[in-house]
Amino acid sequence: MLSAIVNAKIVLEDRIVEDYVVIFDQSIKDIVCKNESGKYADCYMIDAKGAYLSAGFIDLHIHGSGGADTMDASLDALQTISDTVLQTGTTSFLATTMTMSKDDIVNALVNIRDNARLVNGASILGVHMEGPFINPAQCGAQDKEFILAPSMEIIDEFAPFVKMITFAPEVAGGMKFVENINAKYPHVILSIGHSNASYEEAKKSFDAGVSHATHLGNAMSGFHHRTPGVLGAVLDSDITCDVIADGIHTHKASLHIFWKQKKEKLILITDAMRAGCMKCGAYNLGGQEVMVANGKATLADGRLAGSVLKLNEALANMLEFTDMTLEEAIYSVTAAPARKLGIKKGFIKAGYDADMVLFDEKLDILSTIVDGKIKYTKG
Repeated sequence: MLSAIVNAKIVLEDRIVEDYVVIFDQSIKDIVCKNESGKYADCYMIDAKGAYLSAGFIDLHIHGSGGADTMDASLDALQTISDTVLQTGTTSFLATTMTMSKDDIVNALVNIRDNARLVNGASILGVHMEGPFINPAQCGAQDKEFILAPSMEIIDEFAPFVKMITFAPEVAGGMKFVENINAKYPHVILSIGHSNASYEEAKKSFDAGVSHATHLGNAMSGFHHRTPGVLGAVLDSDITCDVIADGIHTHKASLHIFWKQKKEKLILITDAMRAGCMKCGAYNLGGQEVMVANGKATLADGRLAGSVLKLNEALANMLEFTDMTLEEAIYSVTAAPARKLGIKKGFIKAGYDADMVLFDEKLDILSTIVDGKIKYTKG
């Protein structure tokens, strides 16, 4: 049976419309004028009561939430993350690994390969491998002990499930790795991150096929007027990039600058770890203890260790810190990541997957729909 959402402010790619009705089952079938009642009279009605309706949010970089982490390598962990992020408006995500032992990474990849389709909350779109092919000088909260030289060994075994790899192209073998990935697995997004590359090295990697940058400004060589670094190279290019808009990883003025420079190339992520949507306290990330307090996750030495950001909070922050419109902000968590991944999500258009979210003026999530089914309703 078809469903229909009525009385919603529908956030489209470039405008917000009212007096329209979205008709859907697993995919969006049509968007019709409210006065064309004959086209949806037999549908199951969902009354939005004036709330906003947008495509579901897509998180390209999330390690965990609800007390679970991708590196736990279990179906229960994936299901917990999948269920928990629904309350943030996230309808799909890349399960993100990190720099741990090769065995730990392989176990996590096997788990995602075997179990991703079994989760029944937010959909798992594939894997984002953050490391282990990174630069020790920009390791951040990744453990230096387990950093490896770029290699196709793990990639060859799990290539169909790997959608993004964050790596440092300037390390030995980095540019050969770019060449190999582009030749064998063009669907894999290569993202510069945890990199100490010079401006020139970064630009060379973009020319070779690196098309994205991970958590812009964090764990990369920064901008100086004599040494522009990775950050300068990204801002001086047309590659896409993502950013952690929590006001902790990135100053609000920097968020404004990044938005002004990158526009539709800017994607919001959470980089959330297992403490996402949980209380403050002690948690584990990649075998290291992390303390979470006042919205900030840190290692014992004070280094930032992922985040506890929610995507709807990131949206609210960008609306406060920048001159983004609501449509532009929503684009950064829907259409922009969907286009990057090349998937039929991220738009409220006929033929696209029926992943949608209802939210109020404060960006509080009221209802989350995945594959045409209501998976979360605010209590």
